[in-house]
Amino acid sequence: MSLKTRLQTILASQSMMRSIGAQTTVVEPGFVELQAPIGEGFRQHNGFGHAGLTFTLGDTAGGGAAITLVDEDHAVVTSEIGIHLLAPAKGDLLIARGKVIKPGKRLIVIQSDVYARQDDKERHIATLSGTMVPFKL
Repeated sequence: MSLKTRLQTILASQSMMRSIGAQTTVVEPGFVELQAPIGEGFRQHNGFGHAGLTFTLGDTAGGGAAITLVDEDHAVVTSEIGIHLLAPAKGDLLIARGKVIKPGKRLIVIQSDVYARQDDKERHIATLSGTMVPFKL
């Protein structure tokens, strides 16, 4: 199974990813790009995309990047992750790019950067860093 097919299958099984309309756009070893619309149900009181949506997409992009480096009979879970919100999520689409910083058998360190698209321009709105733990299914 290709990396992209594997990741798309995993995302399709996650009700959270289905509910936010997340799509896989790029999958390479150690790197994943996801996109999700900033829908009406995922905005905060000022009309920007909610930080929870930003966090969810960034966490999943980082986890997806980690998944690309583990065997098919393994999965990953987030052990810890931190987020720095840099700007409001203004626009119609979020783009999260996750990458593996340091792979390992017990811990995988990741980083994700999240961008909001408005008028075909991307604005860097958040950066996340964290640790994924691989485990055998």
